[in-house]
Amino acid sequence: MRKTKAASTPAVKKPKKVKNQPTQEEIALRAYHIYVQRSYIAGNPLEDWLRAERELVEELTTPRRKSKVVSIAA
Repeated sequence: MRKTKAASTPAVKKPKKVKNQPTQEEIALRAYHIYVQRSYIAGNPLEDWLRAERELVEELTTPRRKSKVVSIAA
């Protein structure tokens, strides 16, 4: 007869942080900024949300260039 391990509680896994994905809070804030840029004129909230998400994903996935510091001191 084989011995079996006693059933143990499964380890709690933390949700993985997905790289290059904005949070819901970031998307909501960007969507609000889109609404403000429209001078508070009602629009389509879903379109604002999708545009905000698309812009943020693009921003996160586009590699940043290192800025070149130029000294103007003589």
